[in-house]
Amino acid sequence: MMNRIFPAVTLVTCLFWGCSPGPGRTPVVVYSPHGKDMLAEFEKAYEALHSDQDVQWLDMGSQDVIDRIRTERSNPQADVWWGAPSITFLRAERESLLVRYVPSWDTVVHRELRSPDQFWYGTFFTPEVIMYNSRVLKKEDAPSDWDDLLDPRWRGKIIVRSPLASGTMRIIYSALLMRETARRGSVEDGLAWLKRLDANTKTYAADPTQLYLKIAREEGLVTLWNLPDVIIQVERNKYPFAYKFPLSGTPLITDGIAIVRGAPHPDQARQFYEFVTSRESLTRQARAFGRIPARHDIPRDSLPDWIANLSIVPMTLDWSTLAANEQAWMKRWDDEVKGRGATSP
Repeated sequence: MMNRIFPAVTLVTCLFWGCSPGPGRTPVVVYSPHGKDMLAEFEKAYEALHSDQDVQWLDMGSQDVIDRIRTERSNPQADVWWGAPSITFLRAERESLLVRYVPSWDTVVHRELRSPDQFWYGTFFTPEVIMYNSRVLKKEDAPSDWDDLLDPRWRGKIIVRSPLASGTMRIIYSALLMRETARRGSVEDGLAWLKRLDANTKTYAADPTQLYLKIAREEGLVTLWNLPDVIIQVERNKYPFAYKFPLSGTPLITDGIAIVRGAPHPDQARQFYEFVTSRESLTRQARAFGRIPARHDIPRDSLPDWIANLSIVPMTLDWSTLAANEQAWMKRWDDEVKGRGATSP
């Protein structure tokens, strides 16, 4: 990767935004972790062009999305799955949860950023960072690398989004376990590193909103999270957040999109897919929501300066190994690490 990036239960549960379609309107159902602000904006923009359709979305973590699609396999409810790390889509593809779709922009995304058989495509790059409360911590005092998080000075000051439901956190934890395994020699060493991090972790937030509130209220000062969401929270909610790219390298996630196998509204699914991945939409997502486009035909001068000039050091990762082992590793983390760090020497 280049260092410089240019780029028998029904839906009436009302977990969706707009539970039932308006008279004569066809629903298009979207599962996504992209957040209420972004989902609501693109619902409105899409419906302005497609007044005969009603976008209904469910905002939840990417791991929750794949779990839900699995349970709905015999009676699919979702049309579009918009947002998850590529390894989560790869797993869904292997489980035959997705349908092949070749978008109109197939030729302007690098082959390594999509399914080899075109079941899912990358939409954004998502770098992972160390986020901190900038009202309390000066930049020079905040952790600069992953190992800094293990320093006793951060005990009780780290808050982490609960990893089991979050594709972002599952990848960060798996990447750090892999890094330590490579340095020390065994998966047990990687789990021991995560146990030391657990010892410094005050709590695990149930969802991103709770994470942001806890850091903003100074219940904790530091977390591990993704760059676009940090940018959004600073710009939209004026939270006192800043970030650092870990000096030794950061996981660089490819975030994707796919159509669910058995989608109830396949024509509308394809239309929505094309709309939210158009050059115009991706430019808007970059400017308003800090998303770094994966398409390489987005003009550099149309992007925010911080994206156009972004330079990072990606962590070297064997993504196939991570994809094959992430579920087992996270089960071991839940069984053997979570809440046990404080008791370790």
